[in-house]
Amino acid sequence: MPAAPKLASFPAIRGALRFYQICSIITGTMLLLLCAEMLVKYALGYELFLGGSGGFLWFAPVVEGPNGHESTGDGFNLSLGILVAHGWFYVVYLFSCFRVWSLMRWQFWRFLLLAAGGIVPFLSFFLEARVAREVKRYLAEREASEGDAATHDLAAHSTLTQAVPTEQRDKPLL
Repeated sequence: MPAAPKLASFPAIRGALRFYQICSIITGTMLLLLCAEMLVKYALGYELFLGGSGGFLWFAPVVEGPNGHESTGDGFNLSLGILVAHGWFYVVYLFSCFRVWSLMRWQFWRFLLLAAGGIVPFLSFFLEARVAREVKRYLAEREASEGDAATHDLAAHSTLTQAVPTEQRDKPLL
């Protein structure tokens, strides 16, 4: 069983959680764009281009060549751009998963589950909501229990609370 996070790391955990939430939304959105691009390319046989001979945004047919699917369009290939952007941002997403996982001191299988959020469509959205709710609840409960323990500990060592007899509590002050 991993050790619990230290109270001193709670601000870092909150920052890492916020970064993870942002990264998971961006990664999930890019993954959905990538899935749509793959459907258009392999099921319908088109790629999306920016600029070139077809205008501002246009679809160019994909033909089967000796090296697989080959593009017939000119201009900037947005389909390829989505693929590359998702790949690079997935690395940033993995870093955000690692930060939350390591600061929370979770088991390794949880890191693998978080990492799967960037490759399984829609999973990052569900994990983002669940992880955020779980971490925030954990931090709040832990701070409350530590706060109660600290207050109780301070009251036990205070000279003021030791000097006031507890039997006087039921009697009126005046």
